[in-house]
Amino acid sequence: MNARINLKVAKLVKKVAKFSTKVAKKSLKLAKFRSKVAKYLVSGTAFSSKQGRIFSRKQRIKEENLDWSDDMIIKKRAIPLSVQKMQALLRRIPPNHPKHLIIKENLSKRLSGYKGETYLDYPLSFLSEKDTYILHDLRLKDSANYFQLDSLIITPNYMLILEVKHIVGTIYFDQVFHQLIRTLDGNETVLENPMIQISRQEMQLEKWLQNNRFPKVPILSLVVFSHPKALLRTSPKDQELGHKIIHRHLLPTKFLQFEKEYPEECLTKKEIKKMIKCIRDQDTPFDQPILEQYEIHYDELQKGILCPSCGHCPMVRDYGKWCCKKCNNQGKDLHIEALRDYYFLFGPEITNKKARDFLQISSPYLASRLLHSMNMKNIGVTKDKIYYLSFEEKLWK
Repeated sequence: MNARINLKVAKLVKKVAKFSTKVAKKSLKLAKFRSKVAKYLVSGTAFSSKQGRIFSRKQRIKEENLDWSDDMIIKKRAIPLSVQKMQALLRRIPPNHPKHLIIKENLSKRLSGYKGETYLDYPLSFLSEKDTYILHDLRLKDSANYFQLDSLIITPNYMLILEVKHIVGTIYFDQVFHQLIRTLDGNETVLENPMIQISRQEMQLEKWLQNNRFPKVPILSLVVFSHPKALLRTSPKDQELGHKIIHRHLLPTKFLQFEKEYPEECLTKKEIKKMIKCIRDQDTPFDQPILEQYEIHYDELQKGILCPSCGHCPMVRDYGKWCCKKCNNQGKDLHIEALRDYYFLFGPEITNKKARDFLQISSPYLASRLLHSMNMKNIGVTKDKIYYLSFEEKLWK
């Protein structure tokens, strides 16, 4: 009797064990599936499974209900990459370096241009917020060549290119020889004629639209002088230039004029969104290696942590802080600014060895701690590990 009971119990235990194994396998499978769902919900990507095609709510909102009406600026203006590279280079070469003066002059010109572009922000605020989108600092490619646009305004009725000139002095437009003559303090300087420039930009943008199969839309352009002390002149027979060349304070008037002249819609909201996505995907900022541009070697640079108070270099590491031996200034995270300089001079990739050399520290363990503390992406292990610095500003909405 007992033997039969024991046999039944043993069989029952075996069945329970078998059932538990099945449950465990199902649970594991379910956990993997849930993990996969969570991964794709975060990334906003669709995937196929036995249960059918799954889309995240985030992705559906992105694709179906995207609305930019609360903010016209799709790509904001930022300090140009070339400016940030020159600033980093000037910090890292000694004042008596033979290239110091030319870099400083070029930096001054680029900063002046950027400042002039920011002067447009106020008049641009007068644009109608309905279905109007602004994109700054674009660099696109037609089938053969790149072209740059200071600002591009997209509406359902037309597209408007703004070419900004921040020049002081008397500006004379010579339409006979197609040149721009600037007179300042009695000195004349010949500059590129912006009329030729915007004409070329119009053609290239039209070609870009054709290549990407967008509907035909009127492409307009304006040369906007942003400096308040720019005096614009031309000969009496070339007064029509006033339709294309303006001071920044006339922009709101021009916007109203274009709304009346182009009442017909050429682009649907869906086409505009598709166009903006295409521009975003193809926008390629100009990125020239700065050391190569000025023919400066790595050995010519000042390495180490720069003191933000007195400029002394290098600072030394003492009890978790960077200390200046000249003015006694201290700081905990000053290595981040040094690595920012490295990023603009050499690019995002850095190793432990390169970090030690540039920061002027001897300990690989300290270098590893400093790099890890910045939570940057990395690949590889131990001494072969490569870290990826990132100091890019988010420009796109």
